[in-house]
Amino acid sequence: MAAPLVRPRHDKKIAGVCAGLARRFGTTPTTMRVLFVVSCLLPGPQCLLYLALWFLLPAEDAYREAW
Repeated sequence: MAAPLVRPRHDKKIAGVCAGLARRFGTTPTTMRVLFVVSCLLPGPQCLLYLALWFLLPAEDAYREAW
């Protein structure tokens, strides 16, 4: 079973979006952060997607309380 897609309380740099995505997809947070920075060099809405995930992904604490 895959890990839930939540923003972790620890191991976050800004909002925890990259750390949460890394945990969900089984990679390291550093790898996910590098992929995000490289993707920002390409045209597209990557920064807007990051902001949207920041507000849409539940925090780990709120997720645990709900379950």
